[in-house]
Amino acid sequence: MSTPHRSPRRRSLSGSALAALVTAAAVCAGDAAARVFPYGPRHRSVNDLGNQFVPFHAHLWDLLHGRAAGGLLFNWQSGYGTSFLPDLGTYLASPFAVLVALFPRADADLAVYVVTVLKTAAAAAAMAWLLRTQRRGPCWAAGLLGASYALCGWSVVEASYNPMWLDGLIAFPLLCLTGEWVLRGRRPVAGVLVVAVCWTANFYTAYMATLGAVLVLLVRVALTREGAVARLRVAGRAAGTAVLGIALAAPVLVPLFLSSGQAYPGWVKEFRPVPWADLFARLLPGTYSFSSPAVFVSTGTLLMLAALPFHRAVPVRTRLWWTGLTAAVALSLQWEPAHLAWHLFATPNGSPYRQTFVLAGIAVIAAWTAPAAGPPGVRALAAGAGLLVVAAWWAHGSTLATAPAYVLFCGGLVAAAAAWRALHRRAPVLPAAAALALVLVVQAAATGAYGHRGKLDGLDDYPSWGAAHTARAGALAAARGWPAYRTDPGRPALSGNDPLLLGGEGGSYYSSHTPAVFTRTMVALGAGWTSRGRSVQSLDNPVTDAVFAVGARLRPDGTVARAEVPPLVTVRPPGPVPAYGDSPFANQELLLGARVYEDPVAPGACRAGTEAYLWAPEYDATARLGDGAAFRLNGSPPRNRAALQPMGVSRGPSSALVFDAAPPPRWTMSCLDRVRLDAAVAALRSSAATSLRVGTSEVRAELPPGATGTAVLSVPAIAGWSCNGRPAAAHLGLVALPLDGRTPRLACVFRPPGLLPGAVAAGAALAVLLGSAVRRRQRT
Repeated sequence: MSTPHRSPRRRSLSGSALAALVTAAAVCAGDAAARVFPYGPRHRSVNDLGNQFVPFHAHLWDLLHGRAAGGLLFNWQSGYGTSFLPDLGTYLASPFAVLVALFPRADADLAVYVVTVLKTAAAAAAMAWLLRTQRRGPCWAAGLLGASYALCGWSVVEASYNPMWLDGLIAFPLLCLTGEWVLRGRRPVAGVLVVAVCWTANFYTAYMATLGAVLVLLVRVALTREGAVARLRVAGRAAGTAVLGIALAAPVLVPLFLSSGQAYPGWVKEFRPVPWADLFARLLPGTYSFSSPAVFVSTGTLLMLAALPFHRAVPVRTRLWWTGLTAAVALSLQWEPAHLAWHLFATPNGSPYRQTFVLAGIAVIAAWTAPAAGPPGVRALAAGAGLLVVAAWWAHGSTLATAPAYVLFCGGLVAAAAAWRALHRRAPVLPAAAALALVLVVQAAATGAYGHRGKLDGLDDYPSWGAAHTARAGALAAARGWPAYRTDPGRPALSGNDPLLLGGEGGSYYSSHTPAVFTRTMVALGAGWTSRGRSVQSLDNPVTDAVFAVGARLRPDGTVARAEVPPLVTVRPPGPVPAYGDSPFANQELLLGARVYEDPVAPGACRAGTEAYLWAPEYDATARLGDGAAFRLNGSPPRNRAALQPMGVSRGPSSALVFDAAPPPRWTMSCLDRVRLDAAVAALRSSAATSLRVGTSEVRAELPPGATGTAVLSVPAIAGWSCNGRPAAAHLGLVALPLDGRTPRLACVFRPPGLLPGAVAAGAALAVLLGSAVRRRQRT
């Protein structure tokens, strides 16, 4: 009885399913071997994963369940109020992100992990589908090559703790698939929608994926189309598809780009290529380095790629084009002009080789041309293996190339060569395919596990949700009084975005879009930072709490400190335009509108009964008053800046300031008089707004009759605010509205800059797309 024939579509689905299953198994195996969450006690949330992605996904959970303070345009919980659409477009616009809503909120860490595994598996499936679309070949080989792409070193080591980058891993094969449709003049509407989804999900890696897809399309055009006219037609269709797709994503992209320009400048870093020995070492499985490209793909894939130039069943032109493209992209990693082009003409603040996944994808596409034409023969395999041995020998001068890495590489090379040799001799497919799959899974899992070890040794890590999180979140929820007053999660923090993770409306905020005006305002008031100003910490100070309407603050012992504070909208008397100076104490008084600090009565000692505050932004050690408790300041410029530190109530001369290390080059201590502060707060409350309504992105307040001077909204004066129908003014970094005695109410609305132009561009693109679809339907 003959075996029923399976359609090419079903065979492609089989290859994609195989790719997804192998990928998910390898990722989970590597994490289990490393004993990281959720398989063991070690933290998985390193760097931005715990500091940004988990808190942002927790906030998305709140939004989807109707529990967030704010909406899609504005976030009332972070940084005393900030734009949210750019953060949404940067961290949460992936179609996979909404899956977080299916988990309990306390399992946000698990939700992000599941999303990470699903994204990686989706990238594998998309690549397998692309390979079968480009040319016929064994579906099992397409599946393993698709998995090899998704399990490249960049994916399992770098993108695993930056899940937004995995959208680029998915985007590359999808954009190449769109290129195939363009090449054949098929599915024009679907192609535009794919581009739009990819650029919306994560524009940064989508940009890199688009560059890579353009290079792949150029090779495909050169190999399959003859004549300038035919090639130009393909180029025109490709350009139109890209422009329309990106335009459809403009409502997210334009505000995001403008917000990036208004963000506090991060680390300006000069690109320096790594030694070639290090680059070749990263071809080996089981290597890790933060600053070198994770170019590992399965040794079985590398063998196919290295054998391609010698595989005589593949046409010479095909071999030359694909080998040349792979080599050119590899060389571009080390050339500064190309490096800048890959990274939107700015060297990244962190890992400098973020485009490495494109190289992995092109290598896999090139490798596919070999098995698609039939298993390579002995000579091709021997020549390819020889090239890989030379590369491995070159890597021996690198400290990254360890003995276990060489064992994994050599064992994989021998097994892969034997499997392909058996296939060339027409041996049964299943044992050979199983051997290649085993090589892939073992090498990828080992690379992922080794990467976890390197990250935990060298990067900050943050605990998964536990009893401390539950206790803090419960205390914040019980103390919540928004919008009458803010509730700040306080310090020390569990992450750089505790208000999003735990709840409340605090001052801490960490994002690629942290506004410069917010950072500079908070620094002027004495706040600390990490990540060179992109991660601003909450400021534990009763003066700034009064200014920002923080009526409840969580203390380290789990209790909540409460205070009478003015509302979000206050009125300041007429006077000259104020400006901040060098002293955070004087700046706080200027913003408050009253003198509340006094100088020490003796060197380093405050008057008894006053509260001592130390400002030493570069100090990185402990300090104390007399024999009192020691307080840790974390100043290591330029990365970290120590916050203005409360030292406790002074007992007089016996409470002299003591530095437990060498005193910093600049420091100031000042003494807060609570009686004066209470009087200043009472004065602000007496002239504040008489009623207040706060929406998702707007504030409405009734002002005292005949009020003059300036109405101040205790929100950073970021671009996008308008009050009473005109652009908002600023008062010492906060949103303001000048008053002339005839303004009975304040109505401030926030709209992200660029939202309207982006919507217009998307509308125009949609009209063009619908019009072209109608014309095509009429012609048919």
